[in-house]
Amino acid sequence: MRALSLSCALIASAAFAQTKAPPPDWKPSVAYELIDFALEATAREIERVGARPTINSRELFLAAAAMYDAWSLYDAKANASHATPAIPRAVAALRTDANRHKAMLSALRTVLLDLYPTQKDFIEGECNKRGFSAKGAAEQLGAKAGQRIIDARRRDGANQLGDERGSKDATAYGDYTFYAPVNGPDKVIDHDRWQPIPFTLDDGKVIRPGFLTPHWYRVQTFALKSADQFRPGPPPKYGSEQLKKEVDEVLKLNASLTPEQKATVEFMRDGPRSTGQSGHWLRFAQAVSRRDKHSLEKDVKLFFAVAASCFDAFIAAWDTKRAYDSVRPWTLVRLYYAGKKVRGWLGPGLGVGEVPAEKWAPYSPASFVTPPFPGYVSGHSTVSGAAAKTLALFTGSDRFEDEDARRAGSLTEKGASHALMMSVDGKKASGDEKACDVVLGLPTFSATAEMAGWSRVLGGYHIQSDNLAGLALGKQVADVAWAKSAALFDGKSE
Repeated sequence: MRALSLSCALIASAAFAQTKAPPPDWKPSVAYELIDFALEATAREIERVGARPTINSRELFLAAAAMYDAWSLYDAKANASHATPAIPRAVAALRTDANRHKAMLSALRTVLLDLYPTQKDFIEGECNKRGFSAKGAAEQLGAKAGQRIIDARRRDGANQLGDERGSKDATAYGDYTFYAPVNGPDKVIDHDRWQPIPFTLDDGKVIRPGFLTPHWYRVQTFALKSADQFRPGPPPKYGSEQLKKEVDEVLKLNASLTPEQKATVEFMRDGPRSTGQSGHWLRFAQAVSRRDKHSLEKDVKLFFAVAASCFDAFIAAWDTKRAYDSVRPWTLVRLYYAGKKVRGWLGPGLGVGEVPAEKWAPYSPASFVTPPFPGYVSGHSTVSGAAAKTLALFTGSDRFEDEDARRAGSLTEKGASHALMMSVDGKKASGDEKACDVVLGLPTFSATAEMAGWSRVLGGYHIQSDNLAGLALGKQVADVAWAKSAALFDGKSE
């Protein structure tokens, strides 16, 4: 894994920055600009209600599908992702880029207004900037495509309206499968099962979030025959030599993070305007678009394929999480080392030292200690494995050759001096580490996925089994999702 030092003056203080300039003759397609629009709307929703990666993946999939389905109505052969009821294609004389642009914007508008009703002013404002007219023939065709997606997905199992049978109340995307954790926040009954973990918010309030969307295994997939189609075997059990070895690996790594490793931990926790794993990989897809100077057609297909693969990957990952309901390192460290001290991160700017096992925490803010759902498999690994494989299949090569520039520790140790953030095993940083940020090399798609998965082990959120099984699962999902996407593009039914 390659890392370069760059002057902070070049990278400024951003948590994330693209360091590769686009080709001088590159011009973004309308699809590129519209996926930006969708990502910004998703980021605003996350700011409003918090990160919900499963839900966000569905939102971005529907947004990408709206763009693609509207575009397909102006193509001679491509089939729509949601094709019932049928909408007649535009006649050949109307298949112009101007009409495609209008239809895509209208379809996206229709879907975003349904997903984000509180953002009506923002969405309408963005559409008006782009010349939207509800009376235009292309816009009306696009609106039909967007509404068809909404109608097809109204009862897809996500419980968007909170009205699925079994729902406790009308909470949007709420559980309706009656999940309840075996272990309580203060007592572990089953050492192999998930435990709700306390978060301490910035105002000092302690909360214990429940399993986020435990019903997600019931969501209608895009390409998978079922959520459990590729479900991996069980994770290592408590008391096994393998599990103890993997817990100790997490402890050792988490207590000796270098600046590069801290940057790696934060690699998929990408700070301001974060849109989760689906959004992050759509950003990587945009990097491919810039690199290869994509046309509108290539972009609309690329963004759809990546979003669809991520969407199915989340469903498959959540099926596995629900099936095994597995424990996180936060709990395992307390179980294996109860009453003892371990070496661990002491908190923002405090470095590393001896800490009671009961006080050990991942390299993460106290307000978000560990994602609130079971560990096996890692969602980051599964989605990254799927998206990386999809990008390789789409482009015909694993080559990426991109970079990710960030200030190591800036998302985890806010307020601490940079030298303290860069401390390793209690020793303050010196030399260039005080003043320089890190650039992570992303030579291939597969290496980027592996970095994303490894980041979760380094940070203390997952054991290695969670990561490796997730990467393998994601690749299997990608093969199936790509086959369906490619068939749609070619006007086939698979």
